[in-house]
Amino acid sequence: MFSDKRFLLSISAVTLGLLIGSGIPAEDWPQWRGPTRDGVWKETGIIDQFAGDEVKIRWRVPVGAGYSGPTVAEGRVFLTDRVAEPKQIERIHCFDEKTGKTLWTVDYPADYEIGYKAGPRAAVTIDQGRAYSLGAMGHFYCLDAASGNVLWKHDLQQAYQIVMPIWGIAAAPLIVDDVVILQVGGKEACIVGFDKKTGQQRWTALAERAGYSSPVLVTQAGKAVVICWTGDSVSGIDPASGKVYWRYEFPPSRMPIGIATPVVHQDEVFVTSFYDGSLMLKLDQQKTAVSKIWRLVGPDEQNTQGLHSIISTPVRLGDHLYGVDSYGELRCLEAASGKRIWEDQTATPRSRWSTIHFVRNGKKIWMFNERGELIISELSPQGFKEISRASLITPTLEQLRRRDGVCWSHPAYANRHVFARNDKELVSGSLAK
Repeated sequence: MFSDKRFLLSISAVTLGLLIGSGIPAEDWPQWRGPTRDGVWKETGIIDQFAGDEVKIRWRVPVGAGYSGPTVAEGRVFLTDRVAEPKQIERIHCFDEKTGKTLWTVDYPADYEIGYKAGPRAAVTIDQGRAYSLGAMGHFYCLDAASGNVLWKHDLQQAYQIVMPIWGIAAAPLIVDDVVILQVGGKEACIVGFDKKTGQQRWTALAERAGYSSPVLVTQAGKAVVICWTGDSVSGIDPASGKVYWRYEFPPSRMPIGIATPVVHQDEVFVTSFYDGSLMLKLDQQKTAVSKIWRLVGPDEQNTQGLHSIISTPVRLGDHLYGVDSYGELRCLEAASGKRIWEDQTATPRSRWSTIHFVRNGKKIWMFNERGELIISELSPQGFKEISRASLITPTLEQLRRRDGVCWSHPAYANRHVFARNDKELVSGSLAK
């Protein structure tokens, strides 16, 4: 599905072939959910289980609060955060990957008029020596990744009259060839494509409300298609022109709340929402069109069908889907029908919005739960098999001032290390065998 040459070329920050130590290739994590934005981590030479109750920490550095996860490219780690006093500012940080030393920081005023004010949501995207950062109020920066020099910037709220989502702008920038694509939520332009070098607008698409889900690129009927889950639809868009190839209406019952990234497997696209359950779509490979396979939604948030996920993006393994339901229930679904195969409540505590971030490495699934624990596991139709668990980082309160805080930010996995943040610090932990 991700064989499109233009997509592969756009992920130029991936350091495939970089040799370390034993000569095994290492890999960067240059954008949201990894090199190909699908939660797949291909490195080898990784530990099979933890040596103790805590992950071995290489370094830790203080940071402010924020929901955005770190990204890693060419020896640098990128992260955004927020400081509320004495003035409200958002910050873009760059750290040395090996030592945690601050290489540069760029900050700008950002008065929050949104709920859950901990900080920025979107991970920084790295491409060909540039860092693309999107703030919660629509401040969009393109910076030189090495120096932090601002190459260009936009105040998207002013430029596009954003109908601001209740929780702000959250979808990470996606780069396809020479276009950087954002879910903006403008009054007449939900999705916008910009020239990645100059920042000039290339196109706009969809007069819809914004969602929080990051777009993904697929190949459909021989064409590059960007799948965007907005506040009102799941749509397929031409990344070069902004032409809407297809649109499947998926209006929310209460409010736009889709956060999880669309999960693509061959010709199937799966999305899941806290209030509105699960939707499985079929991509037509003869033409750019889509059809529904199934939809499941329960009567309320505690009596659910299929999967009612909030923050966590599920993982697809063969004929089954695995994800976290509304109160932290880890579930296995039959992909063909949405039928529940099993449910388990041991991977993360039962709580409203309880979260796990899944990353696949070979046959193992690495889980980072909201308690700051890293779990090495295997998932199958037979059940959840926990292999090893260790504490990585302590939950903090700014992201959620309940249940002694949470860790809701997606970690990065790069060069045999894990990088994770809470509201107070960013840590790097060794996962090398």
